Amino acid sequence: MFNSIFDGRVVAKLPFIPVSWIQGISHRNLAGDDYSDCSFIFLYILCTMSIRQNIQKLLGFAPSRAANKQSGNIFSTAPQSMK
Repeated sequence: MFNSIFDGRVVAKLPFIPVSWIQGISHRNLAGDDYSDCSFIFLYILCTMSIRQNIQKLLGFAPSRAANKQSGNIFSTAPQSMK
C-alpha cells in the first residue's frame, strides 16, 4: 500500500551517496541523477532493520539472550546415539 502511495516520490535526502550496488534500491523509481535522494522502500528497509529488534525487546516479544544461546548450541553438540 505504502509503496503505491510513495512510488516515484523522494521521501528523504541522504547525507551521503550510497555505494553503487545499493543505489538500485535507494534510488528506485525516482527520476533524476541525484543519488542522495531516497525512495520509500530504502527508508523502510533501513528503519525495519534498525528499529525492529529494539522495539521487540522493549515490548518483550524478542527471545531472551539465554534462549538464543541455548538454541544456537543445538547443532554444535553431537547426539548420544551417534557415539
